[in-house]
Amino acid sequence: MRAALMWTINDFPAYSMMPGWSTAGMLACPHCMEDSNAFRLIKSGKQSWFDNHRKFLTMNHPYRRNIKDFIKNRKVTKKFPRVRSGDEILQDLNNRGLRNVIDVDAEVVNVSISKTCGWNKKSIFWDLPYWREHLLRHNLDVLHIEKNVFDNIFNTVFNIPGKTKDTYKSRDELNKYCRHPQFAQNLVTSKYPDVPFVLNKSQKKDALEWVKKLRFPDGYASNLGRCVDVNKLKMFGMKSHDCHVFMQRLLPIALREFLPNRIWEPITEISLFFKQLTSSSLTDEELRNLDEQIPVILCNLEKIFPPSFFDSMEHLLVHLAYEARIAGPIHYRWMYPPERYLRKIKHKIMNKAQVEGSISIGYIMDEAAKFASFYFKEGDPTLPLKEKRNEVYLDDIVNDDMFEIFKPPGKAICAEGKRYLADNEYTAAHQYVLMNCPEVQPFIDVFVREKRKQFLNLNDEAFNAVTEQEFPSWFEKYVHNHMARGRGRGSTLPGRTSSGRGSKASGMPDPGRGSGVDETPQQTEEVVNVPQQQHQQTDPHHGPEIVMNDQETWEGEEGEDGDVGESSSEHPTDETLPIAQFDPTIDNP
Repeated sequence: MRAALMWTINDFPAYSMMPGWSTAGMLACPHCMEDSNAFRLIKSGKQSWFDNHRKFLTMNHPYRRNIKDFIKNRKVTKKFPRVRSGDEILQDLNNRGLRNVIDVDAEVVNVSISKTCGWNKKSIFWDLPYWREHLLRHNLDVLHIEKNVFDNIFNTVFNIPGKTKDTYKSRDELNKYCRHPQFAQNLVTSKYPDVPFVLNKSQKKDALEWVKKLRFPDGYASNLGRCVDVNKLKMFGMKSHDCHVFMQRLLPIALREFLPNRIWEPITEISLFFKQLTSSSLTDEELRNLDEQIPVILCNLEKIFPPSFFDSMEHLLVHLAYEARIAGPIHYRWMYPPERYLRKIKHKIMNKAQVEGSISIGYIMDEAAKFASFYFKEGDPTLPLKEKRNEVYLDDIVNDDMFEIFKPPGKAICAEGKRYLADNEYTAAHQYVLMNCPEVQPFIDVFVREKRKQFLNLNDEAFNAVTEQEFPSWFEKYVHNHMARGRGRGSTLPGRTSSGRGSKASGMPDPGRGSGVDETPQQTEEVVNVPQQQHQQTDPHHGPEIVMNDQETWEGEEGEDGDVGESSSEHPTDETLPIAQFDPTIDNP
């Protein structure tokens, strides 16, 4: 058996261990390498990648000539050359004299060379004969890049103490690089004015209370309400997937009413960029558009946030679409699968004094149990089957004489309790049952045909809203009116019939017939007596329930005097009429 190494997947701090390129400092970008324009801030002493993205724009873009919104009095005419090939990188490593870590005196030689460049070693992967031919050898981890970008935006906009990028030092050095005199310190009061990208106290409280009340579909996301601290006006304990959901789905909505459009739009564009980049299907045209759009988005953010906001994580966004064009969709190349597997391995640690040995023994036991299970017909009988949440099994469905929507039993996903439904909740549940019941679909078709004639100019979205709002009341009147007409004429009551104890008749008319009267019933031999009493017109909102009992009799029909007519099918008379099988899709002859 032969195997080939395609690429490596790891977070950014571990990125330097694989190729040997340092991911710290002003040369942290493994794609730009020495072509980086990062610099060190005067007050805070941190590296900033501010104004490092105009070189990725087209040569005629107006931002290249802008000397006000970026580093003042600076025009950009340089263009990013291209990402280096494997042969060029290998030649550079050999020319510098870097050695593999297994060579003699490798540590001493590599340390002295690393002081003059970004390389700190020569990776052992270069010994593979095909490694230089790879277009992508090491993946940038979108998971942690997205989380870090979200943390920077959220903590700055919500002004989280100790985590915001809008600090006193950043305000002091702001006008040394940019032209923003309106944000400078007031010499009289020694205070700094408010910036438009930071929310005030009431706005933060409203946004966090909205997040606390959010509810997601089961399995879509964790409970973000547990991460909200309304008293301290911050969020804590958010995992990587929580940041992923918040960045792509909630951030534009949460900030829409509080930020000006010129600030809200670039933040929304970053959110949409991640959403499109992490989609399951990508086309080359979409990725080329993303590759052209992301430098513009970053430049728009540079016009809003201070230079201290931009670290290497924000800069790496310009290279993500390029890697996706080479290697394909992101969900095959980010850290979610390795992180889940690492969690599984950590659960095997029983002796914390011998971590590696515990993991090794646990892995061997799992492998042995897996191979042994192949000798059993239905797997290992000693391993219990773990049912998934809300999993429905066919064995749980016992009553076949039910509507399809009620057959899956369902399970509670939280603590059980009882309460009365509000009017809007009851209406929503009623609409959901009717619109998703296969047995009601023929009646929906009748309603749609009638309403299409009434509303000719409505689009599909507006017509669907009319259907959801008006169909329940229309359906109730339709059924009761046809039942009343059928009883008044002494004719057959069409309904579902089934053999066995406890069977029911639905009493629903056939939408294929206008009156619900079956003139020549020929589909079934099962009969029922209809009492020869004069029936009054039934209230369309309060029709009697029709139930077939164990003796195959109809009960529940009231006459003029309120008496209940009962008739047995064991001794049929001349007035006996057959019941038609209910099939709304077929016109009975």
